[in-house]
Amino acid sequence: MTSYKTITIDGLNIFYREAGSKTNPTIVLLHGYPASSHMYRDLINQLSSQFHLIAPDYPGFGNSDTPPIAQFEYSFEHLADITERFLKELGLNRFSLYVQDYGAPVGFRIATGHPEWIQALIVQNGNAYEEGLTPAWQAFRDLWSQRSQATETPVLNFLKRETTIFFYTAGTRNPQNINPDNWNLDQYFLDQPNNAAAQLELFYNYRKNLESYPQWHEYFRQYQPPTLVVWGKNDPFFSPEGANAFKRDLKNIEVHLLDTGHFALEEEGETIANHIRRFLSPVLK
Repeated sequence: MTSYKTITIDGLNIFYREAGSKTNPTIVLLHGYPASSHMYRDLINQLSSQFHLIAPDYPGFGNSDTPPIAQFEYSFEHLADITERFLKELGLNRFSLYVQDYGAPVGFRIATGHPEWIQALIVQNGNAYEEGLTPAWQAFRDLWSQRSQATETPVLNFLKRETTIFFYTAGTRNPQNINPDNWNLDQYFLDQPNNAAAQLELFYNYRKNLESYPQWHEYFRQYQPPTLVVWGKNDPFFSPEGANAFKRDLKNIEVHLLDTGHFALEEEGETIANHIRRFLSPVLK
């Protein structure tokens, strides 16, 4: 059974889901954009008999607080700092780390700062290499090169309902089988006060992630965390080349390209759960 909890970090209410016995190996699940820990709801149920699962919502996402930008710095460095303190508050210092989309820049910062915490990495469409960024990022590159109203306007389209639906359905084999509760929930949070401004700050700050790629690659090479890559190969934002690029720096790695889109768990949840059980079994002995 999943528990739904809230903890206070730096005066902010941070919501998280927890399931499974604490005596089992822990997996920390870090969500992407425009989602929340809700994206892991089924995977948590599938794995909770064998693992201890923790899935937080970052500030500005899901059921966690969304403070105004005047009171909170929306950067990936800050999200990672809040998430790190969240993990410390829960006493978690040895776990496998599952990252997707925004979860990668949050999680890889934590892993780089605390390599001793990480037993294994599970990467689902979480980018760490330039070649992983598809042409769909051009509007963001324009914003990064010169922030202005003219360059902000195109990326604000990423806050619209039709774009949220696109995130979930593009590249899927059977769009009619994707639960609309996903985008209805995400859009509800995107439409809340303060959220558009918060997301725009993160869109602009994403450029800092590219600057951090060399540091993350050095972490991969030096510490060689066992890594399972499960990647929706039809993702319009993160290409299969980004999945295979992890092989350059990691030795104990499996890469599985799945015939689905950005939110691979929606169509390939059972497959991914099976890969996790099989891959982590020898790693955690």
